Amino acid sequence: MSTLTDFAITSKWPAQHPDRLQLYSLPTPNGVKVSIMLEETGLPYEAHTVRFDSNDQMSPEFLSLNPNNKIPAILDPNGPGGQPLALFESGAILIYLAEKTGRFLPDEPARRYETLQWVMFQMGGVGPMFGQLGFFHKFAGKDFEDKRPRDRYVAESRRLLTVLDRHLAGRDWMLGEPYTIADMAILPWVRNLIGYYDAGELVGYQDFKQVDRVLQAFLQRPAVQRGLEIPART
Repeated sequence: MSTLTDFAITSKWPAQHPDRLQLYSLPTPNGVKVSIMLEETGLPYEAHTVRFDSNDQMSPEFLSLNPNNKIPAILDPNGPGGQPLALFESGAILIYLAEKTGRFLPDEPARRYETLQWVMFQMGGVGPMFGQLGFFHKFAGKDFEDKRPRDRYVAESRRLLTVLDRHLAGRDWMLGEPYTIADMAILPWVRNLIGYYDAGELVGYQDFKQVDRVLQAFLQRPAVQRGLEIPART
């Protein structure tokens, strides 16, 4: 039977609590999806900071767990069949944790697939488009004289926000009720767009009152407030 010490990543980030789920992450939108889910479920876990400024994500140890060199990734010592499970991709991790705990993913098949469609909406649309807008508005891309790339992502981000705003009218959360992994997937990206990327004015965020209403409710949840700071930046 394999143990955590059989995984190379633990040589760089030793587990102080090897009986707990190990999280390798940063408090980015994709990272906090998982830390929020862990806080919401109450699963015991240990968080490890993967520092981009020292290229931790490119180290052989991290690549042994996630060959795609992205955070977050997890190593669960109590995976299916009692065997350790290594997993990357934030959407896959959310689904795994929901199924492991029986929480935040409806059991009823139609509602389950409806939840998953919105998780995929975030993975395929919201994350990539908001991220590209951040690059062209806040990071190196802002220096490009040609603003057509930026404007393309502004338009697409605004379109996605319009989809969300229409859907959330009359609903407390993405599924109406209950609160699910779809909310944990989408709302950290909205927060990042108007916060860290400072693109609220650019996309006309004031027009999306339903999105902001639900975002504010999300940010009031104690587990969300804790998860947004995990793992701590060092």
